[in-house]
Amino acid sequence: MGAGRTGDFWGEKLMDREINQGVLTGALAFIGAGNMTEAIVRGVLTAGSFKATELIASDISVERLDQLSRKYAICTTSDNRKAVQEAAMIVLAVKPQVSDGVLAEIRDEIKEKPVISMMAGVTLRRLAAQLGRTTQLIRVMPNLPVQVAAGAIALSPGSDISPSLLASVRGIFDTVGKTSVLSEAMLDAVTGLAASGPAFVAVVIEAMADGGVKNGLTRETALSLAAQTVYGTAAMILETGMHPAELKDRVASPGGTTIMGLQKLEEGSARAAFIAAVSAATERSKELGREK
Repeated sequence: MGAGRTGDFWGEKLMDREINQGVLTGALAFIGAGNMTEAIVRGVLTAGSFKATELIASDISVERLDQLSRKYAICTTSDNRKAVQEAAMIVLAVKPQVSDGVLAEIRDEIKEKPVISMMAGVTLRRLAAQLGRTTQLIRVMPNLPVQVAAGAIALSPGSDISPSLLASVRGIFDTVGKTSVLSEAMLDAVTGLAASGPAFVAVVIEAMADGGVKNGLTRETALSLAAQTVYGTAAMILETGMHPAELKDRVASPGGTTIMGLQKLEEGSARAAFIAAVSAATERSKELGREK
């Protein structure tokens, strides 16, 4: 058998461990083995937060489980209940459309173990109703760049979550990006800004690259320059704490090229368009929540 642990083969029995000094030191079970799960698995293994034998993933796709087992040598199983039984903490990473069936299957096995839900649109209240308990629940909203360890991640803990448990969960998600702790009421705004935001930024990069091509650059060069410019600008703001307006003013010299370009952006209402885009995405998130 390969390096991973698939199906009913688990090697040595994984024992439940304690949450100690803000670090989770036990088995972490992922119910659902999609791209978000893989990103977190890669993140915690790279950071050394967990050993491969302390990570368990379950999914209906045997092919997907085999991929994770071969690539990361983690434990995998198609039995959701077995994954939950072996774990100290559960991460729900299934699509919200199937949450009712999955949670009905595992609710008796979860007992009082902490549960992290990455299911979009599933509120803590709904999660509590599905599990039949209101304690030890945390809702997490990661965005797509967690796949390159550059995510923006919002955590909304239930009222009973201890500081040590919250630190443990932040430690997991800090391996794939930057975490913020917010009230659940703010998650629609997070959806509009951070979850939808990568698409908005992609449009900016594409448009800037088109501008470069219009002025003679090859498509490959223009796209590389545009993407690196956005990446570098974001890094400067995050690492220095510089306000975006200050950075803009440093680049825009009197009568220079940048101020001419900024004038065109103002004429095109670019700033207002981005504010409107985030607001529209936020409102749609609220609508989808009411429809569930």
